[in-house]
Amino acid sequence: MLTLEIAIQKIQQLPPDQWQKVLEFIEFLEYQSSHHQKAPKTIEPPEVSFAEAAKEFIGCLDSDLEDLSHNPQYLEELGQK
Repeated sequence: MLTLEIAIQKIQQLPPDQWQKVLEFIEFLEYQSSHHQKAPKTIEPPEVSFAEAAKEFIGCLDSDLEDLSHNPQYLEELGQK
């Protein structure tokens, strides 16, 4: 027997004054279902590069050195022991 048929039989066995409560519950389920489907999408912050996120700290250290990434001499032994 289908679930719908079972539900109809059970509703028919209820006293008529309970039918309105069943209808209200069905309407509540419809309302709840429609609001779950239309839930607003989460707004994600825009992607930001590391340089943009850290721009307030760029150049904050006193140093005579220039940007080491542009000088291959400083990178020759990087990662070696």
